Amino acid sequence: MVETPGSQSSLHRANLERVVRAVRMAGSLTQAEIARTTGLSAATVSNIVRELKEAGTVEVTPTSSGGRRARAVSLSADAGLVVGVDFGHSHLRVAIGNLAHKVLSEDAEPIDVDASSAEGLDRAEAMVRRLVGTASAGSGRAKVIGVGLGVPGPIDIGTGVLGSTAILPGWAGTNPRDDLAARLGVPVYVDNDANLGALGEQVWGAGHGAEDLAYIKVASGVGAGLVISGQVYRGPGGTAGEIGHITLDESGPVCRCGNRGCLETFTAARYVLPLLTPTHGAGLTMERMVRLAQEGDPGCRRVIADVGRHIGSGVASLCNLLNPSRVVLGGDLAEAGDLVLDPVRDSVARYAIPSAARQLTVLPGELGSRAEVLGALALVLSEMGEATLLDAAGAAGAAA
Repeated sequence: MVETPGSQSSLHRANLERVVRAVRMAGSLTQAEIARTTGLSAATVSNIVRELKEAGTVEVTPTSSGGRRARAVSLSADAGLVVGVDFGHSHLRVAIGNLAHKVLSEDAEPIDVDASSAEGLDRAEAMVRRLVGTASAGSGRAKVIGVGLGVPGPIDIGTGVLGSTAILPGWAGTNPRDDLAARLGVPVYVDNDANLGALGEQVWGAGHGAEDLAYIKVASGVGAGLVISGQVYRGPGGTAGEIGHITLDESGPVCRCGNRGCLETFTAARYVLPLLTPTHGAGLTMERMVRLAQEGDPGCRRVIADVGRHIGSGVASLCNLLNPSRVVLGGDLAEAGDLVLDPVRDSVARYAIPSAARQLTVLPGELGSRAEVLGALALVLSEMGEATLLDAAGAAGAAA
């Protein structure tokens, strides 16, 4: 039968996909929450959940809501596995999860920043296959249905080509999305590390429940992942969130982008750590600087406070433009807690529009170094269509 846009069967399929999307994005919802989220009636939701359960798409477990008994609905563990791969400055991290937002296995290895993309992807492929084997052993017949890939640099969202990156210089101009997809034989979705950090914190961490947030990552560079109305905003060229290149001082240091006085030149590790070389040597890292500041070192505390004030200036600009409800600070700097967050808040109060500043909450990230790889898992869950999930669950049910 050919389905017309207004046919009963096409409407039913649309409702199925609407329920699956709501559960996929939340991880788990009661039937009452599904009804509120989708706008469907309680009776319609009940019928759809029963159908999805019989098809093996969802699992229903007893729970409580508001002190009353309820039924929690989550995507079936047998419906498929998703993979997150994160390449950082000196690490490769891989995580395997299911569609119910449960991380099943995870591991990390050091990686040489001078290695070629082929060498890095060789390592990633081996780790993925090893961890999928471990996860599959505990999840029955589930198969990989998608991979999220994080890279520390600008991505052309149309072609998947990685632009110039100072962190993995041997990767510029390559297409890690297509290369990894060819190796693993499944769809691969790629994004930069800041966007994935935002997704990870929104689903699992300090950004949970926020529809509008910014995730600020300060490491060898400075970037922001932007979530607007619940969706990552990338811009038409994929470069939205380059907060590190807001100009703070036109007479300041020359930035790698060619301009002077960018936020990055006052906050990134490569610029601020040399300030402490006379007292702490050339081998100082962001992690150690934070630890020394927590122990009371006055120089480290001063540098962190200065960095916080500069970050706050950039955050104030974001407030004035986008009016987010939450800003999450990630990376090693977040471990400094109020040593860095109080100066951020002070700058926001000084430079942001008062109404925007009052609505903003600034928090440290909760996921630490795992934010990006968990964001890669969330990327698959957010990019994969409901039709794919329904088909994957149907195939799993047929194979049972």
